Amino acid sequence: MKTFRAASRALRSRQLRTVTAAAAVLALAAGCAASGNGSEQGDGTKKAGGDVTFLIDSLGDSWIPNNSAISSFQGHIWGHVTDKLVYVDEEGEVSPWVAETWEQNDDATEFTLHLKGGVTFSDGSPVDAEAVVANLEIWADGRPDDGINPIGLFPTTYDSSQAVDASTVKVSFTAPTLGFIPTLGYHGSILISPKTLELPAEKQADLGNDIGSGPFTVASWKEGDSVVLEKRDDYDWGPEALDHEGPATLDSVTYKLVAEPSVRTAAVQSGQADVAYNPSPQELDPFKKQGFTVAAPRYLGFVNGYALNTQVAPFDDVAVRQAVQHGIDREEILSTVYTDDWLPAESFIQSNVPGATDHSDEFAFDVEEAKRLLDEAGWKAGGDGIRAKDGKKLALTLYPNPYLATSQAVDELVAQQLGDLGFDIEIQAYDVVTYGERVAVGSDAVPAYEVTRSFIDAGTVGGVLVGSGEDWFNLGDSDAELSDLAGQVAGAVDVDARNTVLDTLQSHVLEQAYFVPLTQIVQRLYLQSPKLKGVSYNGVAYANFFTAYLEG
Repeated sequence: MKTFRAASRALRSRQLRTVTAAAAVLALAAGCAASGNGSEQGDGTKKAGGDVTFLIDSLGDSWIPNNSAISSFQGHIWGHVTDKLVYVDEEGEVSPWVAETWEQNDDATEFTLHLKGGVTFSDGSPVDAEAVVANLEIWADGRPDDGINPIGLFPTTYDSSQAVDASTVKVSFTAPTLGFIPTLGYHGSILISPKTLELPAEKQADLGNDIGSGPFTVASWKEGDSVVLEKRDDYDWGPEALDHEGPATLDSVTYKLVAEPSVRTAAVQSGQADVAYNPSPQELDPFKKQGFTVAAPRYLGFVNGYALNTQVAPFDDVAVRQAVQHGIDREEILSTVYTDDWLPAESFIQSNVPGATDHSDEFAFDVEEAKRLLDEAGWKAGGDGIRAKDGKKLALTLYPNPYLATSQAVDELVAQQLGDLGFDIEIQAYDVVTYGERVAVGSDAVPAYEVTRSFIDAGTVGGVLVGSGEDWFNLGDSDAELSDLAGQVAGAVDVDARNTVLDTLQSHVLEQAYFVPLTQIVQRLYLQSPKLKGVSYNGVAYANFFTAYLEG
């Protein structure tokens, strides 16, 4: 736990540690480079086969498909072991995968999917209409009594589905659900063998029992240590958008747990591994200069920022919320914590989401405006520089998001910036498990919840924000205008009309300062060997090795 002044010192110490760590890594790399491996470029020839080692900082805490598929870690495995009905790229473009074609009725309440022939799960069973119906049912409802959740962001308007014939599925909704087809490309919507789905949760938690139809299968796995995938030789139904027929080129991909970022990057630099996940942004430039590949794909979803709890002081006052919006210097965050791979936020939605619009003027950095708003709200500066009102200090606790490696550094900068306005900032940092136990949206103890979230289609945005959804701002039903706009977005039957409402919804949320955007999010960051080519990144920014190969 630190005050913002302590945080200022901590930031300087962190920067020093970063430089020291980078120097240590470079020293290690220099020794390795002398041995002639690691940083050498490939010779341009495509190798047949090959094995890739991917170093990751966590493998998550559950392999139950419905319960684990939306995490930042297990999605790497699921993306290779399973397929989806459609493919969604980084710009939100939807294209065929296991579903070759589809159509919908005029009010977007009924969809018909036509499946590709010859697709099989690795247990030999067909990916037919019955299998798709079994998946749709458990995506929508889960089996709560058995500890199996519905998948996140699946439309709550789902009514039923039926197998019309072996390759045709009809899906019905109780209300217009324009985002249904794109949501089939979300990383939770993975096709699993019905035999797996019938298993109890404790059996599904064994990754070896989880059968998909993807280009790789699980060869072995060890809890908290590694997962080894090997290619499936009979695979021939990859997404058309990836322009690759037949099985993967690589023979295997090994995910190995290595907690320390500098060890992961040093291993890639020395040629002992091919990919390091989530390196420190400050380390990237030296690696780029040595010829290593850095991939920083943005996913479709919300930007990184603070959802403010409107029921907890001081954020029950719109003027204080607006003061925080205008009091944060996002350019300083970008230049201090990140590299040019990160972009400023233009709204609370990432700018690559179809339908997102630029609202950056509504939360622009303006210190004098922030001070004016706080003065107007009655928060007056005392002799120690801390503002107070009715005998109470203008205090705020920030909880760095442990899923984001840069979160604490960002919070420390924000603490300095808001401290200059007269806030008394405290930072409480927890590990993933403790954070999950103590920090929750809507908690009276959490005035500002640092959040980001991927999604595939903007039709889901309103449902996340309002009281009938996840209620990020703890509004309940108190903001009728927001509820109405969210309902219009969710119930639209036409994309153009929905985009108009989405623009109004963005303005309303930002004018009310419910959300404080920080930066566009790059949550999945990759440092790769220059010999590894052809890696693709989908709409949720996972690295996919189906199209990848090694150079000789």
